[in-house]
Amino acid sequence: MSERHEHSVTLIVNGVERQVDALAETTLVETLRDDLQLTGTHIGCQSARCGACIVDLDGAAVKSCTVLTHQAAGAEIHSIESLADGGDLDPIQDAFQRNHALQCGYCTPGMVMSVRELLRQNPSPSESEIRESLKGNLCRCTGYQNIVRAVLDIAKGGVDGLGTPDPNTGIGAPVERVEDRRFLTGQGQYCADIQFPGQCHAVFARSPIAHGRIERIDTSAASQIQGVIAVLTGDDVASDGIDELRCGWMVYSRDGEAMRGGERSILARDKVRFVGEAYAVVLAESEAIAREAVRHIKLECDTLPHNVRPEAAHEGEALFSDTPENTSFDWLFGDEMGVDRAIENATHVTTISLHNNRLIPNALEPRAALASYKSASGNAILYTTSQNPHMARKIIAETIGFIGEHNLRVISPDIGGGFGSKIFIYPEECVCLWASRRIGRPVKWVSTREESFLCDAHGRDHRSTASLALDAKHQFIALKVETTANLGAYLSSFAAFVPTYLYGTMLAGPYKTDSISCAVRGVFTNTAPVDAYRGAGRPEATYLIETLVDAAARDLEIDPIELRRRNLIRPHEFPYQTPVALEYDTGDYEAHLEQALKLSGYEGFEARRLEAKARGKLRGLGTSLYVEACGIAPSAVAGALGADVGLWESALLRFTPSGRLQVFTGSHSHGQGHETTFAQLVSSRFSLPLSQITVFHGDTDNTPVGMGTYGSRSLAVGGSAIMKAADKIIEKGKQIAAHLLEIEEESVSFEDGLFRETEGAATVSLKEVIHAAYVPHDYPEDLEPGLEASAFYDPVNFTYPSGTHVCEVEIDPETGGVEIVAFTAVDDFGQVVNPLVVEGQVQGGIVQGIGQALMEHGLYDPETGQLITTSYRSYALPRATGVINVDSATTFTACENNPVGAKGCGESGAIGAPPAVMNAIANALGQRVEMPATPEKIWQACQDRTKTVDDA
Repeated sequence: MSERHEHSVTLIVNGVERQVDALAETTLVETLRDDLQLTGTHIGCQSARCGACIVDLDGAAVKSCTVLTHQAAGAEIHSIESLADGGDLDPIQDAFQRNHALQCGYCTPGMVMSVRELLRQNPSPSESEIRESLKGNLCRCTGYQNIVRAVLDIAKGGVDGLGTPDPNTGIGAPVERVEDRRFLTGQGQYCADIQFPGQCHAVFARSPIAHGRIERIDTSAASQIQGVIAVLTGDDVASDGIDELRCGWMVYSRDGEAMRGGERSILARDKVRFVGEAYAVVLAESEAIAREAVRHIKLECDTLPHNVRPEAAHEGEALFSDTPENTSFDWLFGDEMGVDRAIENATHVTTISLHNNRLIPNALEPRAALASYKSASGNAILYTTSQNPHMARKIIAETIGFIGEHNLRVISPDIGGGFGSKIFIYPEECVCLWASRRIGRPVKWVSTREESFLCDAHGRDHRSTASLALDAKHQFIALKVETTANLGAYLSSFAAFVPTYLYGTMLAGPYKTDSISCAVRGVFTNTAPVDAYRGAGRPEATYLIETLVDAAARDLEIDPIELRRRNLIRPHEFPYQTPVALEYDTGDYEAHLEQALKLSGYEGFEARRLEAKARGKLRGLGTSLYVEACGIAPSAVAGALGADVGLWESALLRFTPSGRLQVFTGSHSHGQGHETTFAQLVSSRFSLPLSQITVFHGDTDNTPVGMGTYGSRSLAVGGSAIMKAADKIIEKGKQIAAHLLEIEEESVSFEDGLFRETEGAATVSLKEVIHAAYVPHDYPEDLEPGLEASAFYDPVNFTYPSGTHVCEVEIDPETGGVEIVAFTAVDDFGQVVNPLVVEGQVQGGIVQGIGQALMEHGLYDPETGQLITTSYRSYALPRATGVINVDSATTFTACENNPVGAKGCGESGAIGAPPAVMNAIANALGQRVEMPATPEKIWQACQDRTKTVDDA
């Protein structure tokens, strides 16, 4: 390795002259973050495609990953940390907060700096000008709508914010999020921002081939490079007795046999099974040295045949010794024989085949881990990007084996988006902890964007054939589904659960279908593992059902809305037992269908279609209805279905002696706003302002054991645990109040922050009760001092959000371009705690769903096994210019299975949007195309359509 020379560079950063030493190749973003500790500037892509690293450089907004530090010598640089003036936010930051223009906060500093540049150039931009100016900034959470609204708000003088001056901060109030200030000012703390004294850096050597038997790994040259501390391989993992990672959900095949294959060493030892699989790790004094050393590792492999096509998995080379046809399970759910009989006797049967395309989650914050093992105490700290830190602690401790769960502290700080991809336990965080013990130093790893594409768990990737049988009255009598689900090269944490119980149980949708059967073959291929991605099984089921219903309507030449109306479950039929095990508690599907049709201007669509035709365009309208199951539970049912964990949630509420309320939850947030919505729950219960409430999460040392955040479970399950703990505090408060009032406890009620004598006028304030609990001079003799309570909540059933989404598209047959001209979403989420948060979740989910429908696709080259889509240059994501504003509303039926009455909202958009978009395209073209509906596919369909018309 050539000698590396650092050069002294003078920068003026946020008004202060700073002297830094930088290598010739060091970028400005690295200097700001690593040397100056200005971590508000984020790294999201390493390819100048995301905009998270934008700063102001000599009066212009630039992507600091594109500027070398020495190029900025003498320049004036302003980062996000310079904008707020003491306690006052900059007007742009303030508008973002008022308009709920951020969620996870990772892209927010770059967005704010971009908006600052836009308004400097154009103080009164139009919406189209705003979207055009932001097309270089990626946001994976918000859907851009509220960002655009915030900029328009500034241009109008700050009068159109979505926030409310209403002093109510309880359930139902659209209050501004309390966590936003730190994200807007660059004070968020993400895993990559954290440094430990004496830390070294880990970089992984990853397989360049899709399948091969490892013959030898030569690490000698890499080990000799100055600054390299150690190079470790799978043989080192085995010699230290490290266990393998396993799937956390057992599934059984139709013959009763347990699923097979898929155990995974944290560093590949015998074989590499997909491009990107880690087989060695370099630990070095700097990341640059570690990357250089990785290039000197020589992997000698006996290349084996590979296969990336799930439909041909049975023909390929076996990935595991116990899976000769690369089949992990052949799962059957429902009455297959009864369904076959019904199909034989049906008046009409519609059959379709479809592909639910592979998606790559692309949370804007790459995964990261920082581990420090202390040999003297046997304790360790692990910072990691995890949606469920307590489960990460349990599984990682069990896997590495040398530390007890009680000795491992796992901290998940601010998380820059997850969408499911940060639920799972990956090899890298296990390696970091194991390596820290082995070398006696902290070990830090931060994924590159290319590694994220290669190695983060992917989503979807189903091939299905489905048949819908109808009687003479067009009633659904049977549904038969056969699916091949790509599992990738290994069984990830929930990989077996997603395409089986989260998919098959949702195939009833909102419709009455007499009998349903679902057969799923889970297969291994030489691709990245596939697991839960936003919606997890529910989008796959909904896309299949809603595509099939529209296809049946075309076959029968009837209105697809009318066909849906004839088959909907009616409000008086709840609770409704579906033929696929689930019992829906409440719902009113007609209500959101009719409201969505009204808001979308459904009755006037044909006039709009004719107007578009006159302009040479094809216009189409598509509808989708969905029901999803959230808050997976109860634990007994989950266990019966193969889960290795309970699915309850926990909370601890503690009033401090000064009267502040601390809320400790086992849930976690990666953009959903829990620090606000959880606080709103107890604000309502205790009549406290949000300023007196603090929510704690993400640290296993100071939060109760919990199951984390996924499956839209946080409010319905985590929030319910909080409410149960609040009830316990109130019951204790009644005992204290009764003693102070010298009356019986049964005569005390609590309302509006006061304990009242039921039959009299006497009251005791909550503040007085708190004081008495901590200064128990006049106190019940048999009651413990203090005022805190914990609770666990295990739901009695899933929750069942539902909704109707309507999409209208316009297609240019000359180019194949698809423009979404209108999108309406009406959802039933039960009790809405914060309308701003719900609206933001809906918008972001819909845009992710649109991304799947129109552009997103993880592609492998079948000849080489290489992932083709490894950057934002080759994997298309929705940007501000490619989506429009969503018209959203809610209907209401309360969930009867939890004390909050909430059903969950985080995944609805990703479930309802893809079939609505694709049905609209099919309606415009008169034929189906597969997702993603790229311009090439649409253009070809238009050519086929023209040829058919000409031939006729």
